[in-house]
Amino acid sequence: MWMSFRTLFLPTTFRGKILSFENLLVLAFLYGTIMMGFGLLYLVIELEVGVILLENGSPISGSLVERLATNFYFSAVTLFSVGYGDIVPIGIGRALALIEAFIGYTIPAAFVVRSVIDRESS
Repeated sequence: MWMSFRTLFLPTTFRGKILSFENLLVLAFLYGTIMMGFGLLYLVIELEVGVILLENGSPISGSLVERLATNFYFSAVTLFSVGYGDIVPIGIGRALALIEAFIGYTIPAAFVVRSVIDRESS
Protein backbone atom coordinates (compact mmCIF):
# COMPACT_ATOMS: atom_id res chain seq x y z
CA MET A 1 0.00 0.00 0.00
CA TRP A 2 2.83 2.37 0.84
CA MET A 3 4.38 1.80 -2.59
CA SER A 4 1.08 2.65 -4.28
CA PHE A 5 0.94 6.01 -2.53
CA ARG A 6 4.60 6.58 -3.27
CA THR A 7 3.99 5.90 -6.96
CA LEU A 8 1.22 8.49 -7.02
CA PHE A 9 3.56 11.18 -5.75
CA LEU A 10 6.86 10.02 -7.25
CA PRO A 11 6.22 7.96 -10.39
CA THR A 12 9.20 6.41 -12.12
CA THR A 13 7.71 5.99 -15.60
CA PHE A 14 6.11 9.42 -16.06
CA ARG A 15 7.53 12.91 -16.10
CA GLY A 16 6.37 14.81 -13.03
CA LYS A 17 4.03 13.87 -10.24
CA ILE A 18 0.62 12.43 -10.99
CA LEU A 19 -0.91 13.75 -7.78
CA SER A 20 0.34 16.71 -5.83
CA PHE A 21 0.14 16.92 -2.06
CA GLU A 22 -1.87 20.13 -2.41
CA ASN A 23 -4.50 18.38 -4.54
CA LEU A 24 -4.71 15.58 -1.99
CA LEU A 25 -5.26 18.13 0.80
CA VAL A 26 -7.94 19.89 -1.24
CA LEU A 27 -9.68 16.57 -1.80
CA ALA A 28 -9.51 15.70 1.91
CA PHE A 29 -10.86 19.09 2.96
CA LEU A 30 -13.59 18.90 0.32
CA TYR A 31 -14.76 15.49 1.57
CA GLY A 32 -14.55 16.65 5.18
CA THR A 33 -16.54 19.81 4.51
CA ILE A 34 -19.27 17.97 2.61
CA MET A 35 -19.45 15.24 5.26
CA MET A 36 -19.76 17.73 8.12
CA GLY A 37 -22.22 19.89 6.18
CA PHE A 38 -24.56 16.99 5.48
CA GLY A 39 -24.12 15.68 9.03
CA LEU A 40 -25.20 19.04 10.42
CA LEU A 41 -28.05 19.21 7.91
CA TYR A 42 -29.32 15.78 9.03
CA LEU A 43 -29.17 16.90 12.67
CA VAL A 44 -30.94 20.23 12.08
CA ILE A 45 -33.72 18.58 10.09
CA GLU A 46 -34.06 15.91 12.76
CA LEU A 47 -34.35 18.55 15.48
CA GLU A 48 -36.81 20.72 13.53
CA VAL A 49 -38.92 18.22 11.55
CA GLY A 50 -38.58 14.89 13.31
CA VAL A 51 -37.02 11.51 12.73
CA ILE A 52 -35.23 11.11 9.39
CA LEU A 53 -32.71 8.41 10.38
CA LEU A 54 -33.28 5.08 12.09
CA GLU A 55 -30.46 3.30 13.90
CA ASN A 56 -31.12 -0.44 14.07
CA GLY A 57 -34.83 0.20 13.51
CA SER A 58 -35.35 2.92 16.13
CA PRO A 59 -34.83 6.70 16.13
CA ILE A 60 -31.36 7.95 17.00
CA SER A 61 -31.12 8.63 20.72
CA GLY A 62 -28.57 10.04 23.14
CA SER A 63 -27.19 13.45 23.91
CA LEU A 64 -26.87 16.12 21.24
CA VAL A 65 -23.16 15.35 20.84
CA GLU A 66 -23.86 11.61 20.42
CA ARG A 67 -26.55 12.34 17.86
CA LEU A 68 -24.22 14.70 16.01
CA ALA A 69 -21.51 12.01 15.94
CA THR A 70 -24.03 9.48 14.61
CA ASN A 71 -25.13 11.93 11.91
CA PHE A 72 -21.50 12.55 10.93
CA TYR A 73 -20.96 8.78 10.78
CA PHE A 74 -24.04 8.29 8.57
CA SER A 75 -22.92 11.17 6.36
CA ALA A 76 -19.44 9.65 5.91
CA VAL A 77 -20.85 6.19 5.19
CA THR A 78 -23.20 7.70 2.61
CA LEU A 79 -20.64 10.05 1.03
CA PHE A 80 -18.11 7.26 0.57
CA SER A 81 -20.84 4.86 -0.65
CA VAL A 82 -20.10 2.26 2.01
CA GLY A 83 -23.67 1.77 3.23
CA TYR A 84 -23.40 -0.63 6.16
CA GLY A 85 -27.16 -0.59 6.76
CA ASP A 86 -27.01 0.05 10.50
CA ILE A 87 -28.50 3.53 9.99
CA VAL A 88 -31.33 3.92 7.47
CA PRO A 89 -32.80 7.19 6.16
CA ILE A 90 -36.56 7.65 6.04
CA GLY A 91 -38.73 10.37 4.53
CA ILE A 92 -36.79 13.45 3.45
CA GLY A 93 -33.62 11.77 4.72
CA ARG A 94 -33.75 9.45 1.70
CA ALA A 95 -33.64 12.38 -0.72
CA LEU A 96 -30.76 13.98 1.17
CA ALA A 97 -28.87 10.67 1.23
CA LEU A 98 -29.35 10.32 -2.54
CA ILE A 99 -27.97 13.81 -3.13
CA GLU A 100 -25.01 13.13 -0.86
CA ALA A 101 -24.29 9.78 -2.51
CA PHE A 102 -24.40 11.42 -5.94
CA ILE A 103 -21.91 14.04 -4.78
CA GLY A 104 -19.74 11.27 -3.36
CA TYR A 105 -19.73 9.51 -6.74
CA THR A 106 -18.95 12.63 -8.78
CA ILE A 107 -16.09 14.03 -6.68
CA PRO A 108 -13.55 11.32 -7.67
CA ALA A 109 -14.44 11.67 -11.35
CA ALA A 110 -14.09 15.45 -11.22
CA PHE A 111 -10.83 15.10 -9.32
CA VAL A 112 -9.37 12.73 -11.93
CA VAL A 113 -10.46 14.98 -14.80
CA ARG A 114 -8.97 18.02 -13.06
CA SER A 115 -5.70 16.15 -12.44
CA VAL A 116 -5.46 15.09 -16.09
CA ILE A 117 -6.18 18.62 -17.31
CA ASP A 118 -3.57 20.06 -14.94
CA ARG A 119 -1.04 17.45 -16.02
CA GLU A 120 -1.60 18.09 -19.73
CA SER A 121 -1.40 21.86 -19.33
CA SER A 122 1.98 21.69 -17.58
